[in-house]
Amino acid sequence: MFVQTDNTAGNAIVAYDRSSDGRLRQAGTYPTGGLGGILGGSVADHLASQGSLTYDRTHKLLYAVNAGSDTITVFQVHGDRLTRRQVISSGGTFPVSIATHGNTVYVLNARDGGSVQGFRRVGHTLVRVPAWNRKLGLDPTLTPEFTHSPAQVAFTPDGRRLLVTTMGNGSNIDIFDVHPDGGISARPVVNHQPDKVPFAVTFDSRGHLLVAEAGPNAVASYTINRDNTLDLLDEQATGQAATCWIVITGDKAYTSNAGSGSLSGYRVGAKGSLTTLGDTTTNPGTVDAAVSPDGHFLYVQTGVNGTVDAFRINPNGSLTATGSTTVPDAVGGEGIVVS
Repeated sequence: MFVQTDNTAGNAIVAYDRSSDGRLRQAGTYPTGGLGGILGGSVADHLASQGSLTYDRTHKLLYAVNAGSDTITVFQVHGDRLTRRQVISSGGTFPVSIATHGNTVYVLNARDGGSVQGFRRVGHTLVRVPAWNRKLGLDPTLTPEFTHSPAQVAFTPDGRRLLVTTMGNGSNIDIFDVHPDGGISARPVVNHQPDKVPFAVTFDSRGHLLVAEAGPNAVASYTINRDNTLDLLDEQATGQAATCWIVITGDKAYTSNAGSGSLSGYRVGAKGSLTTLGDTTTNPGTVDAAVSPDGHFLYVQTGVNGTVDAFRINPNGSLTATGSTTVPDAVGGEGIVVS
């Protein structure tokens, strides 16, 4: 497992080995060669994003944002060891999220109105394609900054669309078409979600879009239509505060509720229905989460104290705590993946 510190004095990735019972043992620390960053007004979530650390399992590459130095870092993964291959400009200001599909990578930059920048993967490095840059046209003057910056860039499972969530800065889900060469359409279809404050997204095995909505503190499921508009399938309130992150394994999805220090579980039906599985308490400031490839364990960063909480995922979807680990220099940090 790899966890990003987002330390402003020097960003780093901390590697952990996982035991059979889900517990963690620190295996190494790898500087990214860049700096972490802090959005104005943030406390537990300095990047206010999902996907700041992204793993390309096929090519065994780990991508990390360096928000404070406007760069991204490419690591090659060798088990629990990392080799830094590249530090490259993000093509914008304050990168917060990375998405990868095949040989194409896109980075979301949060400041100066927001932008996405596309890259081609060549071996173990990236090549920035200037023509694959799109401005989002968001209002950079809105405050507090951490609730009014774009939160995530993500590919659909088939790689044919690229999504961007804008949180309180428009409260939109922007959807770009992705061309066969990896470039994206000149303009997105803007799906305005009044007062929903869409933060993080993921997809179930049938391609339904699942969204953590920070406005009503809810999780919603959608169908993406051919014209890139959205049809709502279901929406369920978590009853928690600051519902912002979401992760899925099989037919079970879990949202992170930073304001409540909790996780909320849902079973996703064949047609996108959402059935509650209950809430589980975490350490304060529940943020980014990841699930082990076998679907047996869930790991979540808790930003107030810079820890990672581990849980066993039971067959009925409930969670059993298996321990908590303090990540060095990671208070407020975001970015976690399980390889």
